[in-house]
Amino acid sequence: MDDKTIMENLLLTTKGVIDLYMHGAIESSTTNVHQTFSSAFDDTLNMQDSIYKQMTAKGWYQIENAPQQQVQQTKQKYSPTCC
Repeated sequence: MDDKTIMENLLLTTKGVIDLYMHGAIESSTTNVHQTFSSAFDDTLNMQDSIYKQMTAKGWYQIENAPQQQVQQTKQKYSPTCC
């Protein structure tokens, strides 16, 4: 397995863990449990960001900007229409 594949797997796994921690925090019934999930969420989010930055630096994770027309249409669609 090459480095790119390993990093892709790490990124996907980390994103999945972030989702689990987020739901754990949302559904927690006590402050202590909420804080534990929230802290783990923050730590894992930072880890995901680090993996993303490393992959981007190596050219392994490329993003594509949305066309400006599509951005404007989406903004208009979700903008409040009344005052």
